[in-house]
Amino acid sequence: MNIGNLIKIAINSLFRNKMRTALTMLGIVIGIASVIAMVSIGQASTQSVKSELSSMGSNMIMIMPARQQRGGVDMGMSSSKTLDNKDLESLQNNTRYVAAVSPMVSSNAQLIYGNNNHSSSINGVSAAYLDIRKYEIEEGVMFTEEDVRRYNKVCVIGKTVVSKLFTNGEDPIGKTIRFGSIPMKVIGVLAEKGQNGMGNDQDDIVFAPYTTIQKRFLGITYFNMLYASANSEEESELAATEITYILRSNHGIKSGDSDDFDIRTQEELVSTISSVTGLMTTLLAAIASISLIVGGIGIMNIMYVTVTERTKEIGLRMAIGAHNRDIKLQFLCESVILSLIGGVIGIILGLIIAYVASKLMNMPYVVSEMAIFASFIVCALTGIFFGWYPAKKAANMDPISALRYE
Repeated sequence: MNIGNLIKIAINSLFRNKMRTALTMLGIVIGIASVIAMVSIGQASTQSVKSELSSMGSNMIMIMPARQQRGGVDMGMSSSKTLDNKDLESLQNNTRYVAAVSPMVSSNAQLIYGNNNHSSSINGVSAAYLDIRKYEIEEGVMFTEEDVRRYNKVCVIGKTVVSKLFTNGEDPIGKTIRFGSIPMKVIGVLAEKGQNGMGNDQDDIVFAPYTTIQKRFLGITYFNMLYASANSEEESELAATEITYILRSNHGIKSGDSDDFDIRTQEELVSTISSVTGLMTTLLAAIASISLIVGGIGIMNIMYVTVTERTKEIGLRMAIGAHNRDIKLQFLCESVILSLIGGVIGIILGLIIAYVASKLMNMPYVVSEMAIFASFIVCALTGIFFGWYPAKKAANMDPISALRYE
């Protein structure tokens, strides 16, 4: 019997019991749809995080004080004073692979303008910080190195701060706002960036000269962090190695001793986050694939019922010359077609779910061609695996007993 006739007979058989066929396919549909949706959403979240990190600067490097231990107690990073002006000057003057460096010191404060106030934080940085973190000035100007040297009380503010303080639509440029009791002149407004991948508002921000924050707000001489950018994304690791060498030398750290600072590159962050999201996607897909096993068992069960119902038909076909192989192929073909139709419906449903989820979660819509291809293969294998035994049972029937079956 040729394959065309087998497929025709299989389809006719399946459509004779439409409701039973639909219910049998349900497990396959749910399993495939779940896997497709989970893989698509997982890849979309990874792509979203990568895009978010790239918007911060794909060649950005963060230098932080290492966590401190005192008497066996973890004091965190806030107690460390290891990063200072000597480190900043060394990185600015003695590196080949570092394009820009900016310190950062932060202070929480109540922002006040007229009768309006807003709780936020003010970050002390240098002018290079905008290029490192990919911020842009929309109105006004950024403060200069001269402002940094003179501890000038000037600042650049984000769109959220503008909306909270200047509620009557005033132009904030040139206005004076207070941070607690300290007046600061607004000289620039940042272009809008929106929320980052963790839901934090990137426009609820104020930048001022780091020396101003150190001297007038905090009374410190060290930095909370240093931000740097490599000449290119490809040179990020070289820049990180160079920074490590310079800081170890500045801090007098001997060979074999641990660093008193931590360095993180965007490449490391992307790799770590991709690894985590990839693992979560795999786990979710594995859990969803349990439905495929359930669907396969459903196919086996129905094929058993079908073989029993069609015992006389099997006996008649054998009596007029059908071989065991023909009977086995017929029922295997029915099982595979049943699985593949369920798989196609599952793939379409999974893509729809992924599309809706991407819109609701404001993520890119990603279609995994590999997951779709794998789904077809899995469906075919499921049909063969779970249809084999019922098909074998049908093929091994005695034609005389089958014809007498009531």
